[in-house]
Amino acid sequence: MKIATFNINGVKARTDVLARWLDESAPDLAVLQEIKSVDENFPRALIEDRGYHLETHGQKGFNGVAILSKAPLSDVVRGLPGDDEDPQARWIEATVEGAGGLRICDLYLPNGNPAPGPKFEYKLAWMERLQARAKALMKAEKPLVLAGDYNVIPQPADAARPEAWTQDALFRPETRAAFRRLLALGFSDALRLRRPEPGIYTFWDYQAGAWPRNDGIRIDHLLLSPQAADRLRDAWVETAPRDWEKPSDHTPVWIDLDL
Repeated sequence: MKIATFNINGVKARTDVLARWLDESAPDLAVLQEIKSVDENFPRALIEDRGYHLETHGQKGFNGVAILSKAPLSDVVRGLPGDDEDPQARWIEATVEGAGGLRICDLYLPNGNPAPGPKFEYKLAWMERLQARAKALMKAEKPLVLAGDYNVIPQPADAARPEAWTQDALFRPETRAAFRRLLALGFSDALRLRRPEPGIYTFWDYQAGAWPRNDGIRIDHLLLSPQAADRLRDAWVETAPRDWEKPSDHTPVWIDLDL
């Protein structure tokens, strides 16, 4: 089963990108972030006409996540547990039927800038809630994938110029420590299991020619429970969509699981 995560950066602004990507790359299961659309305005026909089941958790103009699956989805949860007052649409999870109990979680972790400040405090609190939810889901001992835009640069090797990010919320010690605590639950960083070399990025700013210079960062991750990691066949970054007309500033990251 080929699974991809893609921060689309506005589904309505990038309908053509999404349609071309689904036609050419044909994931079995995909999670999107920053759809920037309420559920009722999401272009469902574009997805469903291509044979996908669709579940969304949208928000007007900001955030928003979606799961696209060739197989039916069940037991859908919208919103990260732990704060019923949180209005931001950043989490959706579901079970993929016929895939060995696979639980897929799609997340758009807060950016947190400027740091320090209230937005950074929200980011760290959100990561604590993520830790609690991930720990609870691990108890099922089923294949589990936490995929999405984490807004976390885990290591200096995950940035072309790490010195430029030292005070950024994506690379601050508190952020990276929270990410390590998540890994310590037993998760594996799928891409690094298969691609340990430096120079692999998933985001390039639109400004200052970052993409042509490969001045990127790696912030889109797929974390695997032991039961999913045991089934990992491959992991890679698909860079071609970053060269298309009106691209997202992110590009898809993939895994292939033997399910």
